Amino acid sequence: MAQARTSETKPINLALQGGGSHGAFSWGVLDRLLEDPRVEIEGITGASAGAMNAVALAAGFADGDREEARASLRRFWTGVLNEARESPLRRSPIEAMLGGWNLDTSPLFVMFDLVTRIASPYDFNPFNANPLRDLVVQLVDFDRVRKSKVKVYISATNVETGRAKVWDKREMGVDHVMASACLPWLFQAVEVDGVPYWDGGFTGNPALWPLFDNCRSDDVVLVQINPIRRPGAPKTARDIINRVNEITFNAALLHDLRSVDFVTRLIEAGRLDGTEYRKILMHAIADEASLAELGASSKFNVEPDFIDMLFAKGRDAAEIWLRTSFRHVGQRSTIDLRKMFQGEEDALDGGQLKPQRRKTRAAE
Repeated sequence: MAQARTSETKPINLALQGGGSHGAFSWGVLDRLLEDPRVEIEGITGASAGAMNAVALAAGFADGDREEARASLRRFWTGVLNEARESPLRRSPIEAMLGGWNLDTSPLFVMFDLVTRIASPYDFNPFNANPLRDLVVQLVDFDRVRKSKVKVYISATNVETGRAKVWDKREMGVDHVMASACLPWLFQAVEVDGVPYWDGGFTGNPALWPLFDNCRSDDVVLVQINPIRRPGAPKTARDIINRVNEITFNAALLHDLRSVDFVTRLIEAGRLDGTEYRKILMHAIADEASLAELGASSKFNVEPDFIDMLFAKGRDAAEIWLRTSFRHVGQRSTIDLRKMFQGEEDALDGGQLKPQRRKTRAAE
């Protein structure tokens, strides 16, 4: 049933990263947050898998019904699993026996990976077949997305200019979502109004500024599925390429977070008094320790047990955040952006972003 607003209700905005099947972690986070009547979701920004989670939630939330929003997300991911039953991309028996989730030793994945490095999707997929598109058309009602109680923003990368393009729910359709999730080595660029687009993760994973410009809540919760830190230097060719891609997809987000920190410092110093700038409070729901153990190939793994595991970890991470950080919403950030950029080790705590220590009144 739709939950009535209570005196403890706090509005937040969500920033959903992309990352293939790892988006099931974000599904788990959203499922747990929707259970809590104290959490009021004002806006969502997403890229790639984050965009798909965003529209699936919004379609279910058209009437403000939390349970229908949860059911809409579950229908979407169940559809993904049903579609994946026909997928030939599976773990090798050795990987499965060792309890890993990567596809690195799968002969078919190795061949698939090689083909995408020497041929473009215009060569090996001339008809631009994409089962995920059919799934989105079947399971996401964009009329309901446009009527949703939550604000939705998804981003893609303009191939011609290299700049981010953000759409809000009023103009959103299947092409916009597919553009946001278009990996250029797998799919042909998606054209929207005659402009070609690639994955939104290149220019914002996800883009944060739509929330700053259009939402009243000052609190932004990043649902993080791409680890920022990965100890050690990769040695194999595949690991090097994967880490380069990971850094690339994190770069735009880190730029946005650095801007948030810069503006916050100016506000605290009183140098923006009388302006329209406001202090953004940043939070993160993450499990870097667990997700960092997964290789890039696992983002193509859609085995039911793997999706279930990611979903459960997402719910657990959201539960921890609700228990430890939700009380600070509306008061202060719970991640220390400054230490992130200074590269200090204690910016991370147990593989997750470390909560920011509360300043004393004298220091404030």
